Amino acid sequence: MVPVAGHDPSRTGLWIIGSRRPPLGQHDLMTTPDTVRPKPRAFWADARFLLGIVLIVASVAGVWLVVASARQTAPVFAAARTIVPGQAVTADDLRVVDVALGPSGEAYVSPASLAPGVIATRTIEEGELVPVAAVDEADAATTTTVVIDTAGEISASIDAGSLVEVWAAAPEEGGAFAVPAILVPSATVVSVARDDAVVSGREVSLELVIPRADVAATLAAIADGSGLSVVPVAGAEG
Repeated sequence: MVPVAGHDPSRTGLWIIGSRRPPLGQHDLMTTPDTVRPKPRAFWADARFLLGIVLIVASVAGVWLVVASARQTAPVFAAARTIVPGQAVTADDLRVVDVALGPSGEAYVSPASLAPGVIATRTIEEGELVPVAAVDEADAATTTTVVIDTAGEISASIDAGSLVEVWAAAPEEGGAFAVPAILVPSATVVSVARDDAVVSGREVSLELVIPRADVAATLAAIADGSGLSVVPVAGAEG
């Protein structure tokens, strides 16, 4: 470019196309894009990167804790044989097993928590873990045991731990018996003994756990020669 004749470029600032641009001053050099571009931050200084690392570590630690707790076992008692209500619970009736129960382990009897002289408050099946709620002090017992002889054979399904009803038929003149009625609505079988030597038939002797409230009537029925029978409670497992 060439300046227009008669004009002073330094005063008017007008230049004709083709003329050379005047050199940049110091102020122009400081404001060019190349000089104001910010320096990129290191990736590890980004808050999102650090938060991601924290989340990954927390996730791995949580999984490890869950797996570790699942592998931890504790010794508790399981019934070595069927234990019936009112029966004293001793170490001979139990066996120690190691199981992973987690926080629920406190709900079961362990070698450290078994108190002497406790009794079962309900039937504990063979192999079942012994719940703390299934044992209590002997003074709290509301049941007792009696032995009865039945008038005939009993169901083959009746065995130790079975829940049964006891029926009694009062004796009448001539060797007859009155219509049977329920004597004990709910009794638990402790043991069953069959005597094949009886000529008139197989006599069965049963040891039963019955409520204390039914003891007087049961003993009276035994004393007056009532015919006694037992039948499984409907829906109960033997």
